[in-house]
Amino acid sequence: MQDNLRPEKVLAEESLPARSDGANSGKVETNESQTRRSWSRRRFLGSVVAGAGLLATGCGTDDPTPTPASTDVSYSQHLPLVRSQSTLATAEPTLTPTPPKIVEATPVPPTATPVATPFPPGPPSKLGLFVSRNDPQLFELLATGGVAVVKTLELDVNFARQIKETSPRTKLIGRINLPQLHLESMDPAGEARDFVNALLIYADDGRRRETYDGWEAYNEPVPGNGDEMAKLADFEAERVRLLAERGIRSVIGNFGTGQPPLEMWERFLPALHAAKQYDGWLGLHEYSAPTIYHLSTRDGAGRYPGITPGDTGWLTLRYRQVYNQILRPAGLDIPLVMTEIGVDGLVAERPGPPDARGWIDFQQYWAENGYGLWGPGAYVEQLVWYDQAMQQDAYVIGGTIYALAAGQGWQSYEIGGVVTQVLKQYLSVHAGA
Repeated sequence: MQDNLRPEKVLAEESLPARSDGANSGKVETNESQTRRSWSRRRFLGSVVAGAGLLATGCGTDDPTPTPASTDVSYSQHLPLVRSQSTLATAEPTLTPTPPKIVEATPVPPTATPVATPFPPGPPSKLGLFVSRNDPQLFELLATGGVAVVKTLELDVNFARQIKETSPRTKLIGRINLPQLHLESMDPAGEARDFVNALLIYADDGRRRETYDGWEAYNEPVPGNGDEMAKLADFEAERVRLLAERGIRSVIGNFGTGQPPLEMWERFLPALHAAKQYDGWLGLHEYSAPTIYHLSTRDGAGRYPGITPGDTGWLTLRYRQVYNQILRPAGLDIPLVMTEIGVDGLVAERPGPPDARGWIDFQQYWAENGYGLWGPGAYVEQLVWYDQAMQQDAYVIGGTIYALAAGQGWQSYEIGGVVTQVLKQYLSVHAGA
């Protein structure tokens, strides 16, 4: 990563089969035989998880708002199941990485929290948090017992210790800031040794050994062809092995939204074999826009689309295609963490306001298109839908919402304030054992 504080985020561009690729010079071919150019990469990203159905008051209606059920795979009793009339295209669309973000952390002023319809109790949540710096709101959420995982670039040992003391069951993932890989000229073994030497300064500290459950390497690498993917796999396999010798777990991959093309996963299998051998995890990022449902099999099914184990997608729920088509048949369904999730307008060629970025920018679109008049509540409903999907898949550890304590320039992704309070109520009734 080039920035000093934040991870980059690469989003994917979707091109439906009927759409002309010639209209967008930024397209990347998904055929391995065609060499793709890796993006010149900046760094970082940002994401109020609002959730509790609609407001009983303040939502512009006198009718009570349905609230999502959390006890089974559909929105029974609280959220009416709307059958999808759409199906996922069988051919993978062309999905192009989008330039990432470089930011500085700045506080976001608090917003008054309306009275919202509470979420009912349900099974343990798999939602987690991406936090860029120490923020007291993080510990409010951790105190619920419902936060599955935290991802952070804040490596302060006291911060990590407080996370584990507040919520011992929460998994903690760290990453150090490094320049992006140059896959075309990389020596995988040498690069792995260099990375491990840089990481061990932090990860091999006894105090961090007690608190961090896993470490990422490079954020959102973009292999341009099969040979570059093979190099990345060799790098990851070697760094997994080297760190495992020191008793340190690796979180491999950490690909951006919609990446890599499905046909490239076969070239990444050596890294997955190493992760399986040494108790590693796979990391992925999943975003969509203008709703979190876009380009999934539930897209177009309304505000409460429901979710089944058979649903999948090209952006969100893409992980199910990877596991069902590639990893499970190869016996490689290793634990998975979505180290970034949410709504992000940098997904290209999508409906909605063209300049929108984080969830805050989509509130009017949601209100005008039947996804809820209160933006924070509408966003949390979408995150709860994704949480219910993760709960259906035993191999998923969790997914971190981007972002709490978002950086300057990316406040439209910020989930602190109102969303934190709504999310707090949801997590409190979906706490783990």
